Amino acid sequence: MLDLSKYDRVFLLTDELVAKCCQPVLPLCGVQQSAFSSQLVLPAGEEQKNIQTVQKIWDWLFEQQATRSSLLINLGGGVICDMGGFAASTYMRGIAYLNIPTTLLAMVDAGTGGKTGVDFGTPLVKNGIGVFAEPVETIICPELLSSLPAEQLLSGYAEMIKHAILQSPEALAELLEYDLRKVATPAFGDVIRRSVAFKQSVVEQDPHDQGLRQILNFGHTVGHAIEALLLAKSQKSAKPHGWCVMYGMVAEAYLSHMICGLPTETVSTLSRFMLENYGAAPITCNDYEALLQLMLHDKKNKEQGTIVCTLLQSVGQPVTGQTVTPQQLREALEYLCSL
Repeated sequence: MLDLSKYDRVFLLTDELVAKCCQPVLPLCGVQQSAFSSQLVLPAGEEQKNIQTVQKIWDWLFEQQATRSSLLINLGGGVICDMGGFAASTYMRGIAYLNIPTTLLAMVDAGTGGKTGVDFGTPLVKNGIGVFAEPVETIICPELLSSLPAEQLLSGYAEMIKHAILQSPEALAELLEYDLRKVATPAFGDVIRRSVAFKQSVVEQDPHDQGLRQILNFGHTVGHAIEALLLAKSQKSAKPHGWCVMYGMVAEAYLSHMICGLPTETVSTLSRFMLENYGAAPITCNDYEALLQLMLHDKKNKEQGTIVCTLLQSVGQPVTGQTVTPQQLREALEYLCSL
C-alpha cells in the first residue's frame, strides 16, 4: 500500500473516461478512494491540454486550500500526467505529485522523466509551456491496460519501439517480433518496465535535457508536426501521439540514412512495421509546407530558421543536434508518403 502519511492532504486529478473505467482499479495500484480529500474530473482529450485548463486546476487547489505539504495524484493518460505535473509543480512554487498512468503511452513516456507542460501558441506547439519537475513516484499498473483500445496500445508501443531502436539491436528485435495480441497481459509488465528503465537511465544522466536526453527526441520533430497538423485540421483527422511518432521515426530514419549512413535495411524494417501495424501516414504532398512551418517552431531548434533532429548512425547509436535542410525534410516526407 502506498504510504501517504507524510502529506497533509491528497488530491486526485483525472478525466471523465478514466473516472469511469480505471478509478475502480485504484486499490490494485495501492491507493484507496478514502485517501482523497477532493477530486477534479476534467473533460477528456488532447484539446484540453492548455493553460486555461491548468488555471481550473490551480483554482480547484486554491479552493480546496491545498498546501505545500499536499500531494496531487494524476490518474490518466499523457494529457493528465503532463498537465497535472505542470499544475502541481507551479502551484505555490511546487507541490509533490505522483503519476498513475492509465495508458501504455503514459506508462513509457509522459508518466516518467519529469517533463511537464501544456500545448501553446499559434501555430500550436506541443508542450510549448512547461517545466522539469520529477514526480515523487510513478506507479506502473499493467492491469489498467485491459480496457485500453488497440489504437491506444499501439500508440504506447511506438514509444517503446523508439526506446528499443535507441538502445540496441536486441531490444529492437524483441519488440518487432513480440505478439501484439499479448500487450494487455500481466506478462507484458516486464517488457514495459525494461522500456521505462531505459528511459529513466537516460533521464538520470541528463534531467534537464541539455545533452544525452535529447536522444529521446528521435521521431518527434516530424512526428509532433504531423500530430499538430492533423489536430488543427479536425478532431476526426487527429491521430494518437504514438502513431505520429511512428510516422516521424520512419521519416527520420530516412533522414538518418541520407545524413548519417543508417543502413537501408533498418529503414525498410521500420517502414514495414509501420505499414503492417499503423498504416500509411495520413499526409500528402499538399501538407509539406505546413509541416515545415510547424517544424521551424519546434522547441528543440537552437537557432531561428533552422530545424534540428535526433538521427541514427545505426540501431543503438543515436546522434543528437543534427541540423536538416527543408529540402532534406521534403525528401524524407516524400519517402514517407510513398509507402
